[in-house]
Amino acid sequence: MSASLPDDAADAGPAKGADAAPICSAKGCRAPAEWALRWNNPRLHTADRRKTWLACAAHREHLGGFLDARGFLRDVSPLA
Repeated sequence: MSASLPDDAADAGPAKGADAAPICSAKGCRAPAEWALRWNNPRLHTADRRKTWLACAAHREHLGGFLDARGFLRDVSPLA
């Protein structure tokens, strides 16, 4: 899969505005988010701090694999 990683690690994902539907954090993807990937970098964040990337079904595995390979992935859950 050649999906791009997010430009940044925004806490709330790339959706803008109060009524905007959350979208996938993968660079260039505009699909609705279905998953919340919660992570932290233990070298930069306290143990209880969580950052969130949002993922559509197509990018969930790719984004999760990127975070997991670095030991950053803490939790993956369906977006409510």
